Amino acid sequence: MYKNPSTVSFFKVLKNAGRILRNPLPFHHENFQKYGDVFNVKIGLGKSVIFTRDGGFAKHMLQKQHKKYAKSDLQTKDLAKYIGEGLLTSNGEKWLRQRRLIQPAFHKKKLESLVDIIKEVIQEESDKITADKVIDVFPLMSDLAFNVVAKSLFSYTDTGNTISRLQYITETAQKSLIKEIRQPYKRWWFYLSGKIKNTNKLTQEARDILNTIIEERKKSDKEYHDLLDMLLAARYEDGSMMDNEQLIDEILILFVAGHETTSNALTFTLALLAMHPEIQDRVYTEVSDNKEVVFSSPIHEIAKYTYTKQCIEEAMRLYPPVYFSDRVAIEEDEYNNLKLKKGNTILISFFEIHRHKDFWSNPDQFNPDRFDIDVDKKEYSDHYFPFGAGPRMCIGNNFAMYEMILAISNIVKKHKISTSLKAIEIQPLITLKPKNAVLQFTTR
Repeated sequence: MYKNPSTVSFFKVLKNAGRILRNPLPFHHENFQKYGDVFNVKIGLGKSVIFTRDGGFAKHMLQKQHKKYAKSDLQTKDLAKYIGEGLLTSNGEKWLRQRRLIQPAFHKKKLESLVDIIKEVIQEESDKITADKVIDVFPLMSDLAFNVVAKSLFSYTDTGNTISRLQYITETAQKSLIKEIRQPYKRWWFYLSGKIKNTNKLTQEARDILNTIIEERKKSDKEYHDLLDMLLAARYEDGSMMDNEQLIDEILILFVAGHETTSNALTFTLALLAMHPEIQDRVYTEVSDNKEVVFSSPIHEIAKYTYTKQCIEEAMRLYPPVYFSDRVAIEEDEYNNLKLKKGNTILISFFEIHRHKDFWSNPDQFNPDRFDIDVDKKEYSDHYFPFGAGPRMCIGNNFAMYEMILAISNIVKKHKISTSLKAIEIQPLITLKPKNAVLQFTTR
């Protein structure tokens, strides 16, 4: 029962401002341990946020009563400043119109045509792994995921710095935004110092790059059968197509959401496999048993790698790339005796839900058997949100899983992975990033 949740004072937030900026998760955890699954946090100027790690409450907002909630300004206006008003950052009718338009491009049947491209890029990028040398694997996985998105989106082979420049801009914009989010009381300074202006200039550069690519495609007679072709062919109910500005918004979101979350999840999975050689051996047995098999399509290959998929699912439980989300009540509601007024903001901690001791046994342990295909998914569906839930569930979830299964199986097939790491370091920004993921790859 959440009738009168406890409150964390603004003074306590200010006192912990430094560590919250670096990594807010320990601060969140301390308060969840002290106050339970729901509590209030004062964030200044009479404003407060309700924090929750109740999976049922999350599903209530994201799925069962989703029409009573909208994304907050943080996920719409603030994020939209840097990546535009696309599927991820829009609300209401605009979101619904865009979802209906874009959804068919991510249907499993449509994605099958992209899997060959995904596999080709993964093979190219994994060949760049230096054997018998200790490396930070995150930049490698970041490049792999970014190139998969670039190739799948617009069959783009980078001859200059275009893709790396887009990558740099999206990462720089994110670092700027995270400071605004975690220190809202300093927003005046970010404007005054020119930091926001400089970031806006960078994001405009990214938009100009993408506009050039779109215009070149429109003039081309060639069919590429990639996502850009699909988006250009998509039509609204009135028969019109997306204009360039809207297309750029959607492409930027696909870059940010599609590349970043995947590179994070791949890095966490590889690090966990390196730290648990007995689990890595099971993955190798699975993929090497199929080493000489000629599959009729990459989709059939993916379907064979069930334990590999379980390892990725478990890595995303421990380290969900999207580790939080939020909602604003747009009308009055109630959950478990908690009265929610119109305008209330609720922050959902997926990180905490995924490690809740009341549901997960030994929650900090890496145990892919939790996701055995014989386990009924309903058993954990209220406590597992790697791609969100409800109508706004990540549109690219199948694309991401195909990519990750192919990448992990390809790497483990070729390399034995080891590490001296005793624990995984994290860097929570807009997404949950790995830090110092130093691994060694030995050719099998």
